[in-house]
Amino acid sequence: MGDGESMDLRRPNRHNGGMSTRLALRIHDRLEKLPPSERKLAALILERQDDLLTYSATELARIAGVSKATAARLFRSLGYSDFNEVRLQAREERNRTAPFERLPATVLEVGGARTIEAHLAIEVANVTRSFEALRSDRLGEAADLLAEASRLAVLGLGLEEGLARYARLQFARLRPEVHLMGAQPGAWGEDLAMTGAGDALLLISVAPRPRILRSILDYARTARTAIVAVVDFDSAAWAQRFAHVVLPCYGAGPHGAASHTAPISMLRLLAAAVADRAGRASRRRSELIAEIHEELEDEE
Repeated sequence: MGDGESMDLRRPNRHNGGMSTRLALRIHDRLEKLPPSERKLAALILERQDDLLTYSATELARIAGVSKATAARLFRSLGYSDFNEVRLQAREERNRTAPFERLPATVLEVGGARTIEAHLAIEVANVTRSFEALRSDRLGEAADLLAEASRLAVLGLGLEEGLARYARLQFARLRPEVHLMGAQPGAWGEDLAMTGAGDALLLISVAPRPRILRSILDYARTARTAIVAVVDFDSAAWAQRFAHVVLPCYGAGPHGAASHTAPISMLRLLAAAVADRAGRASRRRSELIAEIHEELEDEE
């Protein structure tokens, strides 16, 4: 890495398959907090992703101009016992390379329409990559915030409004005081006035983001509302400025059309984690709601 070279340290190199996705996410999460020498090596790893499987830790340290001890400290700070664990993880993820990365462009389109096989490969790949990158401690932290909040607001704008409505029903079956923000047009002031310290906001957002979203999140953060964000991978760094926990999802597709399969699956997993936290109370609530539905259906 020569003098004067610049690179984006927050975005993974997507055309390479040798990089451990989970390692990249851990680096992005901790990059700003690393000491300068460890940050230098971390930047090299992000830039030269395939080298994890061909170079030793000593060789990578030498290329970065840092000591072997620095390399050992970096991998420990990222949650690994040693470099061998990093390489093993990278090798496992390489062997499960996202299917759509192996598909030639001609397979993705037939007569202007996506083939069933290619569509399936892309959707499976998006979900697989999203959950390979997910850290269990991050999921647990998000579930704790949503389960323990006095009130839970759910927000999705544009195409994500439907996902927000879906999430609101999912979480309302598990805990009380779950509200949908933005249900009434032009009532942002009223919605935001109902949030504050001790509350949580579940955001679902896939780029492009409406301009008003930043103002909404700014207010929620000022009001000390805990924010959990389920976002596309490209929006993860942006969301970290507002959210306590960010759960990024992959959503690749032909012609830049975003897929919402991974965010939906992430919401289901998050709901299951909240149900585990709430325990018997969530089961009783779900049973009560089912009984009410049954009574109403009988009356019809």
